[in-house]
Amino acid sequence: MLNRFLWKVLPVLFLSLGLLSCKSEDDPSVKPEDNRFTKVVLAEGMDEPMEMTFLPGNRILFVERKGGVKILDEKTGEVTLVATIPVNTKYTNKLGVVREAEEGLMGVIVHPDYAKNNWIYMYYADPTDAKHILARWELKENELVESSKKIVLEVPTQREECCHTGGGMVFDAEGNLYLTVGNNTVNPREGTSNLDERPGMENADDQRAPGNTNDLRGKILRIHPEDDGTYTIPKGNLFPPGTEKTKPEIYTMGHRNPWRPTLDSKTGYLYWGEVGPDASVDSIWGPKGYDEFNQAKGPGFFGWPYFIGDNFPYNRHNHADSSYGAAYDVMKPVNESVNNTGLRELPTPVVPAMIYYPYGVSEVFPQLGSSGRSATGGPVFRKADFKKDAPYVFPAYYEGKWLIVDFMRGWIFAVSMDKNGDMTGMERFLPNETFSSAIDMDFGPDGSLYILEYGSAWFRGNANSRIVKIQYNKGNRKPNVSLAADKTSGAIPLTVNFSSEGTNDFDDYDQGKLSYEWKITNGAGFDQKLSDANPGFTFSEAGTYQITLTVTDTRGEKNSASLEVIAGNEPPVVAIDFGGINRSFWFGEKELSYNITVNDKEDGGTADGKIKAEEVAVTFDYVPAGFDPIEIASKQSGVENVAILNLGKNLIEASDCKSCHQYAEKSIGPSYQAVAEKYPNSEENTKYLIGKIINGGAGVWGDHGMSAHPSLSEADARRMVDYILAMDDTQANIASLPLSGKVNAVIPEGENGQGSFLLRASYSDKGAGAIGSLNGIDFVALKNPFLDPQSSVERKGVQLLTTPNISFMMVGDNSQFSLKQIDLRGIQQIDVLSSITERNGAIGGSVEIRLGSPTGKLLGQSEKIGRKASAGFRPPQGVNPIDWRRQNASRAVVKIKPTTGMQDLYFIFKNPDAKGETVLMSVLEIEFKNKSVE
Repeated sequence: MLNRFLWKVLPVLFLSLGLLSCKSEDDPSVKPEDNRFTKVVLAEGMDEPMEMTFLPGNRILFVERKGGVKILDEKTGEVTLVATIPVNTKYTNKLGVVREAEEGLMGVIVHPDYAKNNWIYMYYADPTDAKHILARWELKENELVESSKKIVLEVPTQREECCHTGGGMVFDAEGNLYLTVGNNTVNPREGTSNLDERPGMENADDQRAPGNTNDLRGKILRIHPEDDGTYTIPKGNLFPPGTEKTKPEIYTMGHRNPWRPTLDSKTGYLYWGEVGPDASVDSIWGPKGYDEFNQAKGPGFFGWPYFIGDNFPYNRHNHADSSYGAAYDVMKPVNESVNNTGLRELPTPVVPAMIYYPYGVSEVFPQLGSSGRSATGGPVFRKADFKKDAPYVFPAYYEGKWLIVDFMRGWIFAVSMDKNGDMTGMERFLPNETFSSAIDMDFGPDGSLYILEYGSAWFRGNANSRIVKIQYNKGNRKPNVSLAADKTSGAIPLTVNFSSEGTNDFDDYDQGKLSYEWKITNGAGFDQKLSDANPGFTFSEAGTYQITLTVTDTRGEKNSASLEVIAGNEPPVVAIDFGGINRSFWFGEKELSYNITVNDKEDGGTADGKIKAEEVAVTFDYVPAGFDPIEIASKQSGVENVAILNLGKNLIEASDCKSCHQYAEKSIGPSYQAVAEKYPNSEENTKYLIGKIINGGAGVWGDHGMSAHPSLSEADARRMVDYILAMDDTQANIASLPLSGKVNAVIPEGENGQGSFLLRASYSDKGAGAIGSLNGIDFVALKNPFLDPQSSVERKGVQLLTTPNISFMMVGDNSQFSLKQIDLRGIQQIDVLSSITERNGAIGGSVEIRLGSPTGKLLGQSEKIGRKASAGFRPPQGVNPIDWRRQNASRAVVKIKPTTGMQDLYFIFKNPDAKGETVLMSVLEIEFKNKSVE
């Protein structure tokens, strides 16, 4: 009877559960559980990926900055190089200094009718002329048809100074193409707006581009591509065709660096992220820097370079005499620059940002946190955009919401809007996940949210660059896969212990029943499988191995993750000796002595002369408190590239090659310069010349044969060829520092001294046989000894108020926070600068500092501090606000026991009289002192 009862009831029960699931999925008020979303890694280890677009048949087309055009086949996991587009990747300033550029191959999109016409559009920096180009090609399967290329649009640019390119594209329902174009302007040292009208400083004046109605830069363009490769102007752009001193392609203007655009398919509204300037505080120049997420309900002027954020105005600035004038009038914006070729009166009303946030905590949008910032953008979700059988479409809760991502902060927020498109709120999407270095994000045809992650280091390929997708699972959930290895490189035999710790599945019936398969391959026939959850393996043969962990649940659903292990090459060890000074803080020393050593198991070291000084890249920079990391990276990257090329030059010097070849003059064979001129720097020519060096040859340059070098490894031959072919390329020519010496620590004029000095050393080793090179890096960042408490972590009892000013309040007895990895060498005293006032009801207290944990070794303890007479809200005229604040702060002085090394510090705020939510103090700064001061 029981079996017969269950036979009748179970189908009804399952049907009811299914109906409940469908109902909740279609109910916009029901938020799905976070564990219904699964992160799936599709590809890793790309070379500066920039933008992606979707092809039929589960294929993703993406481009890389140096010109790579690649296709990822989701079904097989294979990535295919389709073509390499010749592009420019260098800036050369008026002094002839060459640096790595932000530009290259910047954007890609498929035509809406790709299935019929095979058209794709790419936006790139012309390899020879100073211009950016939008061009169309045919892409048939995995072949980019070069003869089909048609240049659609050209944007004149300058190539003297960094930065900002844009390059994001999106099509609307009428077949109009939107293209973001950056301002192509210098970042001023003060980190504010660019308003320099002095002769010869045109590249530092954004009034000649974003604020110019007759220039395409600093804009979002809207055009209608035609079948013959031309374009027409759709109705409704900012300026009707024929309007004097305007460009009809302009849809919106007044942008600094508009990034990835998207369109709401229901409303037609345009959305994008915009990267703002670097100033960390308000100043005489105007407001601090803000990144923005913007919405255009139609064409308009978005303010830059005169306004930012919620239309905060900049002040007029005469660089010739360093004088300042009135703030720009948002009601009557005008462009009076000598560099303006467009209209004087600019369009109104000036459209404010929808969302805007500084480096610190935003007063208006505090949920966005505080950190570096780089607004990317993201898509608006509409269920009607997907086919009915799309398997991973998000539930109705996200209908009409804009999903935004920040490159630096790694969060995704879902922005809610009403029927008019006005923002009503936002909430963190998958708050336990981090999506770092997200340079593009969009929904794919299957309904998943795809994220393209650039990786952690600028201007180089990154092992942690990847394409991931977020799948919504309304039924059985895929396992979440996590893998790690205690070593990822080393000499053979190399024993590696793998771990799947963190792998899980949220379905109850899968608990403890997941199966694990580790697959180890090297692309040359090696194929080893392991089935333990946490296996170990010893690599006895040199090679580059791909380690893939596939986890399967009881319903057969699989998910995978992978990493790379290099066996046969020990990574180099780079070490900077700063002569015993503190490696965390700069205490005003004018001259810093240093010594750099490099040791590599295979290559030798700098001490024995086997690694030469010119093979090590050394740079020293001042990094402002709020800074554009691209500026610093462009210099470092150029120095590193030269050091890597010097490896090839030194291999040539040590070989018999110079008996037949000279660098610039013809000898028995051609000069290396002539070879570089004959063979453009491409992978095809590189492979051809590697073969000539190893196998020998004759007939190309005359009758004299070229000797074979069969004992030369392919890796060393490649380094030699890289050096030769680069002789005809434009190379960054910033000089590397010597391995030992002194650097002058001078704060640049106009800086507030709140930044850091950065000494960085890098060495890419020579590899080992067929094994590629590994990179070793050491750096010392000497910070200002005053730290903002907002840089703290592991907070307890911290209350952060953002109006009218940011207040970092310690609430209750034993409230606490920590600072990670602080060098205590030479530190004798730590002062906690606080505000203890009646206004916030603060009662004061004492401060303990402990090592490693809240209950760790006591490093020191202050006396109890209380309220002091207020000095007023504002400093006297002529007094620096920062100095005034420090002079008038209440100081909890902690004299500490002598301690060395990098330490995690825990600050414990104590007052046993504090009841409940009683405020002890508002922490302003933490000052580290290398001598005891009363």
